[in-house]
Amino acid sequence: MNILCNLCPRNCLVNRNKKLGYCNAPNKIKISLASLHHWEEPCISMNNGSGTIFFTHCNLKCVYCQNSKISTDGVGKEISISKFADICLSLQAKGAHNINLVTPTMYAPLIIKGIKLAKSKGLIIPIIYNTSSYENIDTIKKLKGIIDIYLADFKYFDNDYAVKYSAAPNYKEVTKLAIDEMYKQVGKNVFDEEGLMIRGIIVRHLILPDLYDDAKKIIEYLYETYNDNIYLSIMNQYTPINYNPKFPSLNNKIPEQEYNNIINFACDLGIKKAFIQEKGTCSLSFIPDFNTDNI
Repeated sequence: MNILCNLCPRNCLVNRNKKLGYCNAPNKIKISLASLHHWEEPCISMNNGSGTIFFTHCNLKCVYCQNSKISTDGVGKEISISKFADICLSLQAKGAHNINLVTPTMYAPLIIKGIKLAKSKGLIIPIIYNTSSYENIDTIKKLKGIIDIYLADFKYFDNDYAVKYSAAPNYKEVTKLAIDEMYKQVGKNVFDEEGLMIRGIIVRHLILPDLYDDAKKIIEYLYETYNDNIYLSIMNQYTPINYNPKFPSLNNKIPEQEYNNIINFACDLGIKKAFIQEKGTCSLSFIPDFNTDNI
């Protein structure tokens, strides 16, 4: 762990041995759940599920976060690097198709050590870095050779929305640079003979209420920049958790017609490699039950 933390664009420069920064993450790995997850993109979850490890705390803290129990409230358990490696190996033994590191930014140096240790003990399945993309380039560069698949968000194109909902005034610029570095590392997507993704990048966009034009700008940018060399995942699963009087639009689900319009927009651009979602994804049942019983 760096003495003065600059792992993400917040650049708190705090000594995490003595003080917490914006994310509130400690100087040890802290996780809230490790399990087989069946609701990622089909090429990630496949039949057995993705070996997801949810990390506690977050450097973005969106006001609409569905996982606020861990991102803001801090539910989780601190573990050693050795324990982290053992959890990776345990998920592999249970049949996980990959190790899926969810919101890992705050622990990147510790994760690198843990993955190396796990590989020395027999970990062979792909490693996924599942991120908001609010990343410093230097942090992503250190992951070269460690990460096989980047599962990256692109949340906002207009930084006014990034400020409003995530207090991240430079989100668009940071995300563009981060995704570009990810693509440089892993290149075009590679799948095995059964359709399991073993290398590459999927960029997700969760459509938010009333941000439909912003969604189209993100889709257009990604296609113009990467064409069909990456996969997009266009998501309609936004689920209001609690009534929010400060942001009334966030109390609504995404109308089916608006989602269809965005999918049609993507098709008209010529996009061929994208995941879309069916009805019924806007449900609390898709939010994990975070607990530390199995850690």
